[in-house]
Amino acid sequence: MDSLLQSSQIILVSLFLIAVSSLFFLGLLSRRRRRLPYPPGPKGLPLVGSMQMMDQLTHRGLAKLAKQYGGLFHMRMGYLHMVTVSSAEVARQVLQVQDNIFSNRPANIAIRYLTYDRADMAFAHYGPFWRQMRKLCVMKLFSRKRAESWETVRDEVDSMVKTVEANIGKPVNLGEIIFTVTMNITYRAAFGAKNEGQDEFIKILQEFSKLFGAFNISDFVPWLGWIDPQGLTARLVKARKALDKFIDSIIDDHIQKRKENNFSEDAETDMVDDMLAFYSEEARKVDESDDLQKTISLTKDNIKAIIMT
Repeated sequence: MDSLLQSSQIILVSLFLIAVSSLFFLGLLSRRRRRLPYPPGPKGLPLVGSMQMMDQLTHRGLAKLAKQYGGLFHMRMGYLHMVTVSSAEVARQVLQVQDNIFSNRPANIAIRYLTYDRADMAFAHYGPFWRQMRKLCVMKLFSRKRAESWETVRDEVDSMVKTVEANIGKPVNLGEIIFTVTMNITYRAAFGAKNEGQDEFIKILQEFSKLFGAFNISDFVPWLGWIDPQGLTARLVKARKALDKFIDSIIDDHIQKRKENNFSEDAETDMVDDMLAFYSEEARKVDESDDLQKTISLTKDNIKAIIMT
């Protein structure tokens, strides 16, 4: 009797395992049937894919791979699937015919965090908000009238010429001088101040630039994010806190001046003033109306992200 019972149990367990295995196999088969095939490309290693080839992904390296795999080839970098276009016809499909599908710019972990989850214009998803932001830039922030009104540009260029003139016959680092002039113009146009906290802002900007381009293993293998083997998470948090502290005080000062009625429409304004005209504690839903003033609202996160990008 005991042996019969044991045999029955073994048979039931075997049937259960067969059923589970069959369901698992059918699931894999159905997934593989639904999944569209990727273009040809180099076969990667398990988990890491073709990440060992990252140092070869220059324009020459990609051209070499295109000769081997064709004008459209696929590469897997960790858990990311990338497609490289090297054919003029395929490029026309991507950039012109199907441009709405490919218009969004990819954003890594650092970019999403430092732009307050794509609250800027450069990395915002293509849609009503992006189109309204473009309209804001064209009509307000970078309009011809504003460019003509920036006396700071002439002042800084005059200062640069005088610096070069004072060093006649001596070696001059033009790259450093042009960088300084560019930063001075940008800082004064954005904040309306000259040399007030500019060194601190440059340090923040340099750290942002490094983090934007830093290689982060979590972008390719997401489950390593909680480990943070490179220590980038702490740097991201520190960089954004520094930006919050710096620009929040500037925005609060501009808001206070507007409340005190010290703001005049005829006065020379900066980018912060222009964006504060659309400031709201909470962003409203953007539609396709032509009235810019009524359809767009900018939060502090939007203002900070736009300034940094």
